[in-house]
Parts: sequence; C-alpha cells; structure tokens
Amino acid sequence: MAVSKPARLKVILGEDNIEKLSLPNGIPESLEDLHCSIKTTFGIQGNIRLQYMDQDFGSDFFNLNSTNDLKDLGTVKVILHQTTTDLSITEVVLSHSTSFDLDDTVSMASNDTSNVTHQMSSPESLFSRKEQWPKDFAIPHFSFETELQLEHGNSEYLASGKLLTVSSRTKSDILNRLAEEIFKYKAYPDDTHFYIVAEALIKKHPCLKEPGSSSVWSGWKQRLKYKMGNYRTQLKMQGCVEVSVNSLKAKAATDGFPAKKMKKPKRAEANFYPSLPVGQTCESLEKERLELLTEAEKRKNESVVREKMALTFAYRRQEVVNQELSVRDFRARWPALFRHYEINAEFHRLTAVPLEDTFFAQLDVHMSQLIGVIRAKGGATREKTAEIFHILDQTENIHVKRECVLKALIVFLGENPQDLIKEYFVS
Repeated sequence: MAVSKPARLKVILGEDNIEKLSLPNGIPESLEDLHCSIKTTFGIQGNIRLQYMDQDFGSDFFNLNSTNDLKDLGTVKVILHQTTTDLSITEVVLSHSTSFDLDDTVSMASNDTSNVTHQMSSPESLFSRKEQWPKDFAIPHFSFETELQLEHGNSEYLASGKLLTVSSRTKSDILNRLAEEIFKYKAYPDDTHFYIVAEALIKKHPCLKEPGSSSVWSGWKQRLKYKMGNYRTQLKMQGCVEVSVNSLKAKAATDGFPAKKMKKPKRAEANFYPSLPVGQTCESLEKERLELLTEAEKRKNESVVREKMALTFAYRRQEVVNQELSVRDFRARWPALFRHYEINAEFHRLTAVPLEDTFFAQLDVHMSQLIGVIRAKGGATREKTAEIFHILDQTENIHVKRECVLKALIVFLGENPQDLIKEYFVS
C-alpha cells in the first residue's frame, strides 16, 4: 500500500491573517475533505469557497475545483459565503443557466468585489467550461426516486440476473440528467462520446442492460443522441448563445439550412462560443477593447491588460466565430493577445488546459526517447549537438535539461536554434 507524503499549505483567512495547514496524509483527493480539514483546523462555521494561487498566471487566485491543482507548500485563500444574495444577480444567472449549484450564485454576490469581477470576466465564470472531456465519465446522481429504483434493480440483477423494467418517467429523468452532464463538457458531442456515456451508465447500473440490442448499451446511446438534440433546442429557447448561433434566424439568407455552416468546436475548444459576462453588452465590451489598445502601449501594465483580456474573452470569441477576420485584422484589433503570457492565458480560457504546463509535462515524459533518437543521428547533426549533450550530461537541473533537449530537437529537424531561441544577458 502506497503511503501518502505529508503536505503543507499556506491558508489565507483574511487580509492580514495567514496560517499554515499541515496535512499528515497529504493533500486530500476530494475537495470536500479539504474543506472539512480547513474548517476543523481553524474553527470556521458555515460554507466556504477556496481559491488557489496559480504561479503560471502571475500568482493570481482562481477558484479551486479539484485538489489536483494543489501542490505542497501552495497557497489557498478561504472565502466565506455571505448569508444574503443580490436578487438581481441571482435572477440573471438563473435565466441563463440550467445546471449549477446555489452556492455559486451566493459566491457571486459576495462583498469581495474583485472576486465578483473575476468570476464574471474570467474562464472561471458560470458560463465557461473548466475542463476537457474526462478520461472516465462520471455518471451523475439522479432523483431520489430513480436512485431508489436503480439500487433495488442492481441488487436484484446481481442476485438473479433479472433486468429492471424502466418506466418512461424514470427513463426521462436519467436522460435529462445525462444530457445536463454531457453539456458541461460539450454542446455537440460526437458518436464516440455517446458511446462512452452509455457504456459508463451500464457499467454503474447493470440492471439497465438491453439484451435485445446489438450491444447492451446501444439503445441508451441512441436515446442520448435524440435527448441532446432536444436539450439543445430547450437551451436555444432560453437564450444560450452557444446553440442559438446555429439557429436559422442567426444565419444569412443564403445559409438558411439547418446543417449548413454549423458553428461548433472542431478541435479541443472547451469554450468555443461563450456567453458574454453578466451585465456586459457588445457595446460595453467594445469600449473595453478600445481602452485595452491604450493600456497595451503602457509599460509595466500587465495586470490591467490581463484583467481586460479576461473580461473581453467571450466578446473576442464571438468575433472570431461570426466575422472570421484575417490574422492581420485580428492582430490590429487585439494586439495584446500576441504577447507570450496572453497566448498562454487565452489557450487556457479556450481549451481549459494550461499550455506550458502540459507541454513541459509531455516533454519530461518523452525526454529519454527524444534523447535516444537524436543521439542515434550521425553526421553533421551529431557534431552540432555534441556540445548541447555535453551540457545535458553535466546538469541535474530540469530546466537546463529541457532547454538542451529542445535545442537538440531543433538541430535534428534541420533548423537553427538561434532563429527560434534568443538568449539575453545582463550587461
């Protein structure tokens, strides 16, 4: 049995109140267990929300949705939920979303103004997806009545092999909840995603198998396809822009066919066509864009640029999808986007994946294989990489190793490292 390494966290309880939290068994796997540890250790009553400091994004704080984002000696901020809510904000959010917790609404009405702004303007808002399609799709909990039927059905199936006769009401509840869960990751899932969900459903609730179909889950897969179509129609009626952009009313007269020029993710975009932040309009965000042009010309102004770029993300994405501007025109309108730190931030907003962290993690995984392939190359490549590999063999610093491997890879591909990597020295 693997023994968890102890961990420590720096916990911010207020403006000037910073405490240390020791976790003898390491960082908990579930967010609920971490909440319980913090509330027990520091005697906190009521509901709390946690944010973690992300070093890759200027040490900004982001909502903590998974303990996998935490590292030993990391920093966590505790935010107490207020007992009262801003009714106007709650009503607006309810009119735009069909699946979220009340705690999210309460947190938006917090007295912490900076947190409210961040919630509404960053990829952590209610209208943005926070992760890619999961490796293992988790079947959500259904209504109490449905869960009770499934519990008895699974017990009877394991005992005698008898399948559950599902009523239309129960079937509807299952499909509705699965459609909501699927939409958290994709508005337009493909055939493979339906297959994964149907298989996960049968794996968790074997009493729902259908022996008459080509496979025990093919019937549920087909039902999910129809249900997602109906669910998108419902969301379109509620004003969800991600699906209403494909309605016939939103298309040009020459494209007046349902399947023509469908605007949906074709790659790994998690937030392909997000809604505008609550309280913002195209006109107000255009003003922010014009202000951003001025702010981008100032020196040492990264924090303001980051804030405005996060605020205008949805407006920028809708512009990309609707207008299909050329790179030259787009760069003229959003020059700040082409800075290295904004490229990383925009990639994270769009795909919910940290660009540099993912790249270097994969580089570390394949480093030994890359080194082996490059070392096996002879001729001029071996001569040019000899000094690079000499430095690589003498160091234990992971950053230096990464640099050496990247430079050697550039030489291996027939390019000049100096054309792609520039070194600056302090004079």
